[in-house]
Amino acid sequence: MLAAIGAQSIDELFDEIPASLRLSQLDAIPAALSEMEVGQLMGRRAQQDGQPVCFIGAGAYDHHIPAAVWQITTRGEYYTAYTPYQAEASQGTLQLLYEYQSMMVALTGMDVSNASLYDGASALAEAVLMAVRANRKSKSKRILMPKTVHPAYRRVVRNIVHNQEVELVELPYDPSGGHTDPSVLEAYAGEDIAALVIPQPNFFGVLEEVDALTDWAHANGALAIGVVNPLALSLLTPPGEWGEKGADICCGEGQPLGAPLSSGGPYFGFLCCKQSHVRQMPGRIIGRTEDLDGRVGYTLTLQAREQHIRRSKATSNICTNQGLMVTAATIHMALLGSEGLERAAAASYQNTSQLVSQLTAIEGVESLFQRPAFHERVIRLPAEAGSVLRSLAAHSLLGGLDLSRDYPELGDAILVCATEKRTAEEIDAYAQKLQRVIQLQGGVKCGLVPKE
Repeated sequence: MLAAIGAQSIDELFDEIPASLRLSQLDAIPAALSEMEVGQLMGRRAQQDGQPVCFIGAGAYDHHIPAAVWQITTRGEYYTAYTPYQAEASQGTLQLLYEYQSMMVALTGMDVSNASLYDGASALAEAVLMAVRANRKSKSKRILMPKTVHPAYRRVVRNIVHNQEVELVELPYDPSGGHTDPSVLEAYAGEDIAALVIPQPNFFGVLEEVDALTDWAHANGALAIGVVNPLALSLLTPPGEWGEKGADICCGEGQPLGAPLSSGGPYFGFLCCKQSHVRQMPGRIIGRTEDLDGRVGYTLTLQAREQHIRRSKATSNICTNQGLMVTAATIHMALLGSEGLERAAAASYQNTSQLVSQLTAIEGVESLFQRPAFHERVIRLPAEAGSVLRSLAAHSLLGGLDLSRDYPELGDAILVCATEKRTAEEIDAYAQKLQRVIQLQGGVKCGLVPKE
């Protein structure tokens, strides 16, 4: 290569770089290792994390992923594919994204889906900004945000929209039901509200009264934004059918559809809407067409973001597309089909019900929010929640999420989840370990309460 460009040496090639900026050696880099040694090193590092049994949900779920999903996803055609700007060279990627959009529309009952966003939290922020733009009747930029929306989502939304003069009005939850009682909306009747956010299920796993909330929003000139778990939609009424007219926008986290738990990511956000709002949708949309010879073709259609139009006219400046995660999700949904998704959701619901039943059989442990829920529930412990969870983690068991930071009014409460992967033996082991930990940490003198 040096000979081809007429350079005598590497030093001559880089002679424009001053000697004072060059490093003679990189002391912080360890000695080279062979392939075998690197494999052994990585194996040891992985073992440091252990293989704990996970009973945490809170937006990231330990679902079963068929082996074929990532075997196909990591094929070179998908794994290294670049953004499909050149349609003539990207028909496979474009078709996959089109199929993804079609599946998401079928799952949510909406008219249009984009080709993904960065994650569920930023997808909600995009939905809020989209609603402000789309609701031309509203001039207030006021968004009703229930406290039952994921706390991290609420923080992300606040960070993104507060400098754009969007006001987030927090709605309290019913202390006995853990849901947003539609009666709290009466205080805002007749006021200028741009949109109402409706989680389903909410952060506590509780099912909201989505029909009443959606109808209230429309009756008061506001748009309805659904924040949904895509797996739950295989059992629950989709946002497009909420109330008389359906939600206007829906969004959420796509991680339950084929993305493994991996130290916080990567995940992907999805965003769907009614046809009437499609011009305000951030991200990109893939279209299907036919050429003059009747052959099917796919192409990028709406791309209302700053890479393609003037920044001031863009619907978003942060709508990162998560193509690889969407590839996995599309393959995951295609392999499971509607029946497979429904079975996974039903098994998750049943396992969580069994988990709560066994945990609340321990004296002093109680279940909060006696309303219909999906696959997460809140329980209160008779000992300090954080300390209990740390003790369980020391026994390779991730027992749930401590709610004391975001919901201190609940006391020593934790959010627990059991997906279809959790076995009866794992649930039994959790109950036994929890009983022992509470005893050791000076909680009530607990034992299993005999069943009638």
